[in-house]
Amino acid sequence: MQVLVLGSGVIGVSMAYYLARAGHEVTVVDRQAAPAMETSFANAGEVSPGYSAPWAGPGVPLKAIKWMLMHHSPLVIKPMLDPAMWRWGMSMLANCTEARYRINKSRMVRLAEYSRDCLKALRAETGIAYDERSQGTLQLFRTQKQLDGVGKDVEILQQYGVPFQVLDRSGYLEHEPALALVKEKFVGALRLPGDETGDCFKYTRNLAKMAEALGVKFRFGVNISSIERSGTEITGVSTDRGLLTADRYILALGSYSPLLAKPLGIDLPIYPVKGFSITVPISQPEFAPESTIMDETHKVAVTRLGDRIRVGGTAQLSGYDLRLDTSRRKTLEFVVSDLFPRGGDVAKAEFWTGLRPMTPDGTPIIGASPFTNLYLSTGHGTLGWTMAAGTGRVMADLISGKTPEIDMEGLTLARYR
Repeated sequence: MQVLVLGSGVIGVSMAYYLARAGHEVTVVDRQAAPAMETSFANAGEVSPGYSAPWAGPGVPLKAIKWMLMHHSPLVIKPMLDPAMWRWGMSMLANCTEARYRINKSRMVRLAEYSRDCLKALRAETGIAYDERSQGTLQLFRTQKQLDGVGKDVEILQQYGVPFQVLDRSGYLEHEPALALVKEKFVGALRLPGDETGDCFKYTRNLAKMAEALGVKFRFGVNISSIERSGTEITGVSTDRGLLTADRYILALGSYSPLLAKPLGIDLPIYPVKGFSITVPISQPEFAPESTIMDETHKVAVTRLGDRIRVGGTAQLSGYDLRLDTSRRKTLEFVVSDLFPRGGDVAKAEFWTGLRPMTPDGTPIIGASPFTNLYLSTGHGTLGWTMAAGTGRVMADLISGKTPEIDMEGLTLARYR
């Protein structure tokens, strides 16, 4: 079967690989010159099933106000006359209840856990390398209130059999000894030993090469203008290189997916949430992180990737604006210097920004669309890297007419109808 994948980020390339392995004839189309040049380029590096959780939760509206008043704020909202942003925001607020949080987190953990297992199997089968580490995630709490608030997350982790540890100072220092220099700043931590880390960019590039070896064709520098339809069927994709046709189509353009879906009458409740990162060369390895640290106060992740430290975080609502903001850089520099003051050379950091495709409930939209031959794979938010392998496997099974290995309830567009 001929399959046309729109998008060559980590989601698109993962799907292309699994589809080709299943025997399909796959073409991937992207406006960029190579894979993983947008949101997948310099993310925080976390493969964190245990940390998978929606941003919408009990108390978040009040927290959001406090966050915006912080000097190093994890949240910035640029006031805009953008109806899509306000609709998305209102829908997110509707998910800020205890009941919705539990439902949404359980859906996200289901896909993320499966994806981590798929990634492990892929690594064992192919030997793919991407500065990977399997030493877990450490969620650090600066206040006792934060530590006491992990109860609802722990219940869901227990429900899905996700291993975890609630640690005091001496406990988390066993796993991240470099934090001994700043241990008085934190009261405890939640450790998720099953989580991993790795360079998403390296992974996507190497997997694209493996996909090409299986026959996948990549067409770069192609600008997509519209998806053509006839009745309930997609007839092709209009581009500046002509009309592209296939038997099946997959929309995997991240934050830009709603722009192509809307003319088809498909309302994807996805909004671009701008994130930032810096990549810092390690100067003293013994004072650098061993794996991933999540600073719960500033919502910033600090991850070791080979000889570099990746610092990623903050959320900015400002539409499709990709300008770099020096104040966001200062926040990232502050966090990594506050946690690992002797670990890296911040003066040599590389600064980057990207758009995360966020749904109001945190769960991506994967699976069927209202059109018989169009599939959706978008809205992964900050967890595209975490959920990529599992998403690729699920989508390959669906297009191959197989029943996915995980329950698809709550993962498809149907939950919004």
